[in-house]
Order: sequence, then C-alpha cells, then structure tokens
Amino acid sequence: MHDDRALVEGRLKRVLDERIRPAVYPESVPLDVAVWNAPGEPVPVAEGLAATPEPIAVGDAWGAPWGTSWFRVTGTVPAEWAGKSVEAILDLGFDENMPGFQCEGLVYRPDSTPVKGLNPRNQWVRIGAPVSGGEEVRLHIEGASNPVILDYHPFLPTRLGDKETAGTEPQYKLARMDLAVFDETVWQLVQDLEVLGELMAELPVDGARRWDLLRAVGRALDAVDLQDVNGTAAAAREQLAGVLASPATPSAHRISAVGHAHIDSAWLWPLRETVRKVARTTSNMTALLEDEPEFVFAMSQAQQFAWIKEHRPEVYAKVKEAVSDGRFVPSGGMWVESDTNMPGSEAMARQFVHGKRFFLDEFGIENDEAWLPDTFGFAAGLPQIIKAAGSKWLLTQKISWSQTNKFPHHTFQWEGIDGTRIFTHFPPVDTYNCSMKGSEIAHAAKNFKDKGVAEHSLAPTGWGDGGGGTTREMIAKAARLRDLEGSATVTWETPTDFFTKAEAEYPNAPVWVGELYLELHRATLTSQAKTKQGNRRSEHLLREAELWAATAAVRAGFSYPYEQLDRIWKTVLLHQFHDILPGSSIAWVHREAEKTYAAVAAELNGIIDAAQRALAGDASAGSELVFNGAPHQRNGVAFGGASAPVAGPAARLTAREGGGFVLDNGLLRIEVDGRGLVVSAYDIEADRESVAPGSAANLLQIHPDFPNMWDAWDVDEFYRNTVTDLTDADEVSPVEDAGTVAVRVVRSFGESKVSQLLTLAPGAKLLDIATEVDWHETEKFLKAAFPLDVHAERYASETQFGHFYRPTHTNTSWEAAKFEACNHRFVHLEEPGWGVALVNDSTYGHDVTRTVRADDGGTTTTVRVSLLRAPRFPDPETDQGVHRFRHALAPGASVTDAVREGYRVNLPERRVTGDAEVAPLVSVDNDAVVVSAVKLADDASGDVVVRLYEAAGGRARARVAAGFEVAGAVATDLLERTLEDAPLPELADGAVRLTLRPFELVTLRLKRG
Repeated sequence: MHDDRALVEGRLKRVLDERIRPAVYPESVPLDVAVWNAPGEPVPVAEGLAATPEPIAVGDAWGAPWGTSWFRVTGTVPAEWAGKSVEAILDLGFDENMPGFQCEGLVYRPDSTPVKGLNPRNQWVRIGAPVSGGEEVRLHIEGASNPVILDYHPFLPTRLGDKETAGTEPQYKLARMDLAVFDETVWQLVQDLEVLGELMAELPVDGARRWDLLRAVGRALDAVDLQDVNGTAAAAREQLAGVLASPATPSAHRISAVGHAHIDSAWLWPLRETVRKVARTTSNMTALLEDEPEFVFAMSQAQQFAWIKEHRPEVYAKVKEAVSDGRFVPSGGMWVESDTNMPGSEAMARQFVHGKRFFLDEFGIENDEAWLPDTFGFAAGLPQIIKAAGSKWLLTQKISWSQTNKFPHHTFQWEGIDGTRIFTHFPPVDTYNCSMKGSEIAHAAKNFKDKGVAEHSLAPTGWGDGGGGTTREMIAKAARLRDLEGSATVTWETPTDFFTKAEAEYPNAPVWVGELYLELHRATLTSQAKTKQGNRRSEHLLREAELWAATAAVRAGFSYPYEQLDRIWKTVLLHQFHDILPGSSIAWVHREAEKTYAAVAAELNGIIDAAQRALAGDASAGSELVFNGAPHQRNGVAFGGASAPVAGPAARLTAREGGGFVLDNGLLRIEVDGRGLVVSAYDIEADRESVAPGSAANLLQIHPDFPNMWDAWDVDEFYRNTVTDLTDADEVSPVEDAGTVAVRVVRSFGESKVSQLLTLAPGAKLLDIATEVDWHETEKFLKAAFPLDVHAERYASETQFGHFYRPTHTNTSWEAAKFEACNHRFVHLEEPGWGVALVNDSTYGHDVTRTVRADDGGTTTTVRVSLLRAPRFPDPETDQGVHRFRHALAPGASVTDAVREGYRVNLPERRVTGDAEVAPLVSVDNDAVVVSAVKLADDASGDVVVRLYEAAGGRARARVAAGFEVAGAVATDLLERTLEDAPLPELADGAVRLTLRPFELVTLRLKRG
C-alpha cells in the first residue's frame, strides 16, 4: 500500500504539471503588441495612454531597471469561439518568484478605466464569459521593469538598488501575449486535485481519510484521457465529488481567512514604486470582490490609501466604493505599518492619530485593531498607546520568525509597562502570505498553541511584501476547505469578526508581560545610521515646532501652521515604516530619505525660528534669550525662554600622571589616559567611581559582521567571538574654551578614521562625548564600550512613554537571545542609592553584559552602544561616509536624571536676540512627570493640548500649570476626543492637578478663556 500511495502522489504531480494545467487554455491566438518607453520617471496615466508606441514582439527584450513601458495590446476574438469564456494571457516575462519582486503591470482600458494588475500569479484578463465572437480587444498595460533584487540564496551585493547605478540593460523578455479560451471545468479540476493532494499529504499515513482521498484521486486520474483532458475533466471531477462533500468534524479548528496583500511601503523598491504597487493590487482586489461574493479583503496603512487617492484617483474611486460595501476593509489604524522599537513616544502615538483620522475622515470607519504582521518586534510601551488611540486588539505574525525560543501562545493578553493589556493574536499559519495550501491550513491547526481552550485563528491570505493580493485560486481553495473532512474549516471574515469571536471564546487568555522581542533582525537597530539619525532629529524638531508655534500663537498672535505640521508629521511617520527606519531597504530609499530629512529639518527650523522671533521681543536690544524646549529646567530656563544665564565656575584641565589629562568641574573628575580612554569617571559628591577597576570606558571595539542570512537585518551572536579594541591613538590633545574643558582623541583603523571630543562643562554632572567617524569598512560592526563598576541584575532602557527593564544576566535562553536590544535616549544601571546613565542623540542598538572580577569579586556591567555596521545587501554602500554621534556618561544619575539628560542631549538650547521673557506655556512641578507634547488642538479650535506621562516608574502627583487663562479641562484620547468615562481633571487657579500611575499616559485638552 505504501508503494501505491507514493505512485499516486507522484502521478498526480506529473499529470497536473504536464497535462491538466496546460489544458486550462486549450486554444489561443496571438495579440498584436506595441510599446512606448517613458523617458524617465513614471508618467500620468493619460500621458501613457496617449503616447505613440512602436511594435514589439514576444521574445523581444524590454525594460531598463526601474523603467516604465506602456504596452498597447490589440486583437480580435475568433468568431468560432462564440459561446466560450475567453481571457487575455499577458506575460511580461515573469519568472516563478513571488509577485512583487520583479516586473509588474497595471491594465487599463482605453478610457482610463483600471482593470487589474499583472504579476506571475495573475496573468489573465477576462474578455468575456461567454463571448459572441468577433469582439475587438484593446488594452493598455503600464509595465514596470523593476529589477530582481532579492534572490534569497545567496544575498549578493547589487547595484540595481539605485537608479543612478543600475544601468540601462533590459531586464525582461516579453513572454506571452495571447487571447485564449478558458476552460473552467479543467480549471476547477486543478483546484480539486490541488486541495485534495495538499490535504492528503498532511493527514496521518495510516488514517482512513488519507486512503479515501488517495483512492479518489487515483480514480479521477484514471478518468482523465491525457489526449483529451478537456473532454474528460468533468468525468474526473465526478470521481472527487464524494470526498469533497464529506464535512469536517465538529471539533475542527476554525480559520478566519482575511484577504490580504502586505505591501511594504518601501523595501526593494523606492517609495514612488509603492504608489503603483498599491494601485495594481487594489485594482486586482476590487475586481475580485465583484466576482466573489464571499470574499473579504483588508488593507492597512492609511498612507497607501492616501497615495492612490492622490496619484490614481480612478483606482481610488473603486476602492472607496468597495469600502462602502463593507468588504474592502481599511485595517490597522496606523499611518504605516511602522517599526515599533525605535519611534519615539509622540511619533508612535501619531502613527495612530494620523492613521485613524484618515480612515474616519475618508470612510467613517474606526479601527479596533492594530495590524502589524511584519514588524520586527514590539516595544513594551505599545499596549497603552494602542488603548489611548481607542483600539483594543493587535495582530502580528513576525514573532514566529524567532530563532531560539518558540512563543508559548497564539492568542493572549499582552501587558505593557503601565499595566495596560491588549488582546493579541499571532496567526498559527506562520505567514502573512497564506495561499490556502492544504499544508498551510494543516500547519495552522496543528501549530495552534491554545487548542482546547480556543478554536479560532486568522489567516492573512494573499501574496504580499511586494503586493499582489489574493487570487481566484486561493478563493477556490478556501471554498473547498469551508467544511472538508480532515481539514480545519475556512471562512472569509473581517478582522473585527475574527477578534470578536476570539475574544469571546477566550475570556481568560494568558498574559505576556513586557516587550515582544523578535529573536532575529537585531541589526536593524543600527543599519543605515543616517536614516535613524534623521528620524530622531525630526521627532525632536517636531516637538519644538509644535511647542514654540503654540506658545507664539497664544502669546503673540502667531499663525499656527496646522497644514504644514500635518504634512511634515506624515512624512516622518512614513519613514518609520518597518523597512525604512530599520535600514533594510535598497540604496535608493535611504539616499532619498537623507534628502527628505534635510528638507524636513529646514522646514521645521523655519517654523521654530519664526515662532521664537515672534516671542523674543526687540531684536536690537542687545540682549540674548535662551529657549529651552526640553521638559525640565536647564540653566534656570524652564520650558520657555529667558536671558542667557551666567556661567558657573570653570572646569579645570590638568595633565595626568602617566599620560593623558584630568578634567574636573567639582562634580565629576574624569581621567583620560594617554590612549585617549576614560579610565576614571569619579562622582565627587558620592565618593564613587563609575569605571570598573582595570577597565577603560569609551573603548571603541570592532567586530567582523557577516551573518548567516539577511545582511542588513541580522547580527548573529558569533560576531562576538572576534573583537579588536581600538586603543592606538593618532592624537590625544587638550581643548579649553570659556570654562569648558575637553580632550580631543583621533584614531585610525582599517580604511577609517574616528575623532572624538570628550567634554566636561561647568556645573554638568556628565561627560559629553561627540564622535565623528569617517567610515569605510566592509562587513564590520563598530561599538563603544563602557565597563561600569555597578552590580545590577537588570537595567532600564527608555521606550515609548517610560522605560523597560531587561536582565543583565543570561539565566534562560530567553534572556540570552536578547544579545542586542533597543533603547531610545538612555540606558540606566543602578545599585540601591546610586546609578549611572548613558544617553545618546541618535543611536538605538546596544548590549549589556555582566562579569565578576577575579581580583576583588566585584561586578563589572558593560554597556556597549552600537555605532555603525557595513552590510552589503541590499545596499552595497551601507553607512559609507561621515557620521556624527553624541553620547554622554552620567555618573550618579537616577532614572529621572537619565530622562532629563536624554532630553537635554536631543534638545539643545536655542539662542535668539531679544529682550522678552517667555514664560512657559505649560509647566509641571514634578520632574517625574514629563511633557511629551504641547500643541494646539488639531481641530483649529485654539484649545491647547498637553500630553504627559509618568517617567520614573512610580506613583506621582503633579500640578500642570498653564501660562494662559484656562476655561476648562478634559482628558482625551490620542485623537483629542474627550474620554467620556474619565473623571474631569481637577482644575484650580489655572492649573490641573493629576495623580498618575507608574508610566501612565495622559492627554489634556485645555480650553482657553
């Protein structure tokens, strides 16, 4: 019997491949084709349709990398085909890869009506069913000759990822342009046999159901005349009807299929190409919705809807109509499917603000779910942001990619740093590109970890990453799997339908506390440093622009730039997409991002300068104001503008015995040895050394960095096996300037050079470290190590609206897997009563290790910040060039100090000539309560919106005082809507009194009197 089974399975594959599938189109005639190549970037549809094309034949080469070619396809349906179904088969030269990673097309009718997209799994356009014969066919194809960047094995460096270096060699050969008869009976037979064959392979070898399917498939193949497949397909289908009609068991796992096309807003293609990818995919999906009454399709990312609204209004009209019918579902409620580790507090909040508001304004739809199937892990501050946006569910799939530990649940409650819980689902199908294969459905049922207490899971169904979406074949398979013995059941449902059922059946779902760490793609915290730096600086410039524009609007009649800020926010949010900010896109994307961030900075600085000028008073008065945009008082200036403070006692610089220099300002004494390394950072008041005995801080270290796969994404733990300490110095020299002292250190290594300025300012209890690296290494990883004399079993990393603790030890595999992790502006280590912070202005990746010293038994806890990498795929020139970073070591710092210094290094003071004193528009009397945003309300009412959070991880009381007359105050969600269930804030004497839980996030709306 075993041999019979193997023979039937082998026979099925060959007969399908060589006889039955080719018979789906038994007759065909060629179409006439002509082409016009757009001279540069893509042109408007009207221009492409109006262009005069030149003849091109099947087999001819076409398409320079990133080019656009408009094909005109014409022909006549043969009269003898009357009464038959006819389709155009339009193969631009596709290979067998997934859709979205090669050439693509969008078909238009001559009147500019979009028809559908073309890709390797979707090459057909229906002409008629049935046809009358004699119909004239005229179609236009906007062909995109996007080059193949990803070939999986191996990941080879390529210049195709930038239009400037990709060359002009044609990428494709036109493969097939035919009119063909479509035999639906044969096509249905293909679906029958594929579903049963795939299911059969997943069933127990000795199970009765498997043998029932085996015999039925054998009988069907016997019924097929291989010389007359079309004439015998119906008879073959009759042999399968019985096994296809056998219903699933009542206990079968239940799968909610959601049509899906995960479209990366940029990745192996530039942003402009994603606009067209979205148009192609949504054209396919709206057409499929018309043909398939049970089908439901969900698409996330408000940005992508906005793109087609702006650039492809004819496509958007169809999308909007399908949305109104309730079967094309805007999902997720975010501007893009962003990274969630690196975006700052306000940026993460604004992802939901702008995403949800777009869906509300355009469609009247509010999302209850966050939809992030492909994001590279999830920060512990995210649950309360989701809740504060008015949502309650989260879907992701990516954690199934973890290399070391298998996550214990598929459905659970996720608890964030403040105690907020979000009902969360990981699809056990383990892909966001489910194609309804029997193997995928069987895997989902077997893999589901919550069986016995829950029975529902979700399957995002459709080709994704580069788009494509659901196909008619997937829908046909889902129909057969709706109620089929031996399989889970499959039903098309919306995300809301699924989550409502899943939550109802699992009221006591288990709880996971803390971050959802992806044990993969850890290097995305470091790759493409300029993109990350652009993001960080844009976030803080936006904070300042809103603060000073709001202050000037209230105090000086300044015109608040609502539309400009809205547009800039959306630009910054777009670039937080999970393949842009993580540094895993092609060169084109990151070169373009660098230019975009520069333009954003120029605009925001213009807003800030104009607002501060409006506030500063008489510019000719000869005096100078210092504006402080940070939430804590600095040099006597609290969240406003004041006269420049008088400098404190000067710091001193002296020669160090044995070489090097000593920097001392009465608070800290820093020793820099002759190698330019920090061998002592002494807290004078606490009488406490920071640097571990026998060690040196600010030690630059370089590792080889060649991961097993996914170059820009991954760093594998074995990178630590080889390390070179950069201790040789070209220069170690003193610098003194106006009471501030510093040591300049210059080093050369490989093909690169690094220059550092170690600065101690008067009155500052921290050592500033400014680093400039001229980086020209390949496949190397540069870190800066700070071995600290601190015994700590855990350390704090800043995340959105608070901080998160990670262990310094590796007791379990879960802890050991976190050998590279994310922080925002600081990491902090502490023994009871004394701690150390390391703050930064633009880096995110770091690692922390702990060792016990043999000589004195003390503990050395080493924090290493990740500075630069040099992967070669997908951008072969990743991070080459000059980079500037700023860090600061703060001995004796509490967590509150770390928060303050983190803001300080990211929000430098601004100096403006003038004679006015600018009191804070809003002030808070507790340093543990941090203001993350001050702005005017988005509805242009003139109300002032203040967002704040408890930052120390404890209970806090605070008085939030307004520098204007307050007529009323309410608590709101992130979208500035009044929280009806929340008590009115206590308002007295123009101030709001608050009591906050640890890490609690509060948004106040203050009505001006």
